[in-house]
Amino acid sequence: MKTRGELKAEARELLAGNWGKAIVLNIIPILGAVFAGVIIAGAVALITYLVQSGAFSGSETSITDTASNSAANSGGQLFSGLIGTLITTGIAYTTLDWLRTKNNDFSPVRGMFSIFSREYFVPVLVLYILQAIFTFLWTLLFVIPGLIKSYSYSQTYYIYKDVNQKGEANNLNYLDYITLSRELMNGHKFEMFVLQLSFIGWWLLVFLTFGIAAIWVYPYYQTTMSAYYKNLAGDKFINYRG
Repeated sequence: MKTRGELKAEARELLAGNWGKAIVLNIIPILGAVFAGVIIAGAVALITYLVQSGAFSGSETSITDTASNSAANSGGQLFSGLIGTLITTGIAYTTLDWLRTKNNDFSPVRGMFSIFSREYFVPVLVLYILQAIFTFLWTLLFVIPGLIKSYSYSQTYYIYKDVNQKGEANNLNYLDYITLSRELMNGHKFEMFVLQLSFIGWWLLVFLTFGIAAIWVYPYYQTTMSAYYKNLAGDKFINYRG
């Protein structure tokens, strides 16, 4: 298994001379970060103005309003999380193929939306729901077990892609892909956590630039995460039949 530095170097090598294609491939998450940055900047300016003008004095919010807003926000977050997962999984699949073949002759837009197809949409949707349920149940015990399990399940989508890339029949059900991810990540969860943590300086830069730096940071991060799976799993799950 390559070190963190070697994984990042592999990502930078792939992106060198191909930043335009990588940015287009990751454009929706990038725009999401920029939009969030604009919202944060606007919120800070608005709150500063309201505090200075004394607009918060004597304000009240009813419990009923708070509960209804919380329910609406939860539903919206679940839906946006699903759409985000579908798009980022398409990006991850395309990036993984790119890392393996080094062939940049692909459509980044088609790659980004590749999950919205007969081949992948339903399986990824089912895997998303199952992982959300399992993670939620573990989180009921405490936050930390839920976080640990999210790392255990983190390679599920990649494994599904590798097993089914030739469309041949296998003996696996949806729960098996989650189990294979959990087994693959045994002894590697903290390793992946540290790899992600090593990007904290880059994400701070994204925050300080109100999302603008995500134009470069997000493709770099996504490529590194795909390189992590490629090096961890190798060809283990290609043509895997269970």
